[in-house]
Amino acid sequence: MLRNQWGIVLLTALTPSIWGTTYLVTTELLPPDRPLLAALVRALPAGLLLLAITRRLPEGIWWWRALVLGALNIGVFFALLFVGAYRLPGGVAATVGAIQPLLVALLSAGLLAERLSLRTALSAVVGVAGVGLLVLRADARLDALGVAAALGGAAVMATGVVLSKRWRSPAPLLATTGWQLVAGGLLLLPVALLVEGPPPATLTAANLAGYAYLTVIGSAFAYALWFWGLGRLTATQVTFLGLLSPVVATALGWLVLGQHLTAAQAVGAVVVLTALVAAQFRPARPRPAQAVLAGRET
Repeated sequence: MLRNQWGIVLLTALTPSIWGTTYLVTTELLPPDRPLLAALVRALPAGLLLLAITRRLPEGIWWWRALVLGALNIGVFFALLFVGAYRLPGGVAATVGAIQPLLVALLSAGLLAERLSLRTALSAVVGVAGVGLLVLRADARLDALGVAAALGGAAVMATGVVLSKRWRSPAPLLATTGWQLVAGGLLLLPVALLVEGPPPATLTAANLAGYAYLTVIGSAFAYALWFWGLGRLTATQVTFLGLLSPVVATALGWLVLGQHLTAAQAVGAVVVLTALVAAQFRPARPRPAQAVLAGRET
């Protein structure tokens, strides 16, 4: 059973690892200064693809639940992420966003009746510190609106993760994932058009390859795997895996782009991975009272 759980953890960890490649794909393959277009392409076409495959629409209360989850996990989250990324240095935005596991742990205690252990709380704090070492720079500036957007992004996605765990969909995984991606994409569509205008008139082969990667791998596959793992692990376990994204992004910057890796960043990566692994261990369940008494009698 333990081995099976770690197998689920490793498979689910592929999703934040894939998301960690987004920075490299965006900077090397996509048109410059179009982050909302990239977010829109990550959501709407991927959702329509999954709907075409599953041929399943929401029923009953799942019309509004899909809209709420799509807004929290994708639409509103991406919009706030965009604001935070533009008003803050990347390191500050990533460090503020790393508070998400703690928010999920707190929400899970209230909405999912998961026990908030000291180890989970300490792992969350250590994870934020590790991300800070990994990506934060000494000359980083703070902007009140940017920090609020980054905190809001962490909060809305934390809420989306917990509600995704609480609301069990009767539909197949790919259908539920598709509903959320379409809902999030439709919310992003007018924002992207208002802020960035229409898509570029011409796109290069590299642009098309980058967008195809974000659609098929970065969203359709990655989100389906994310929600699959969320159905088998606790919300807290899954959200801690999200700390892998800045680790992968930093590693790719070093390996592919030739960026300098400092000793502090290396330490930060180790700290993040330590916090991530520590959070995957679940506290042992207490034995039933009758079993304990029976054990004493024998």
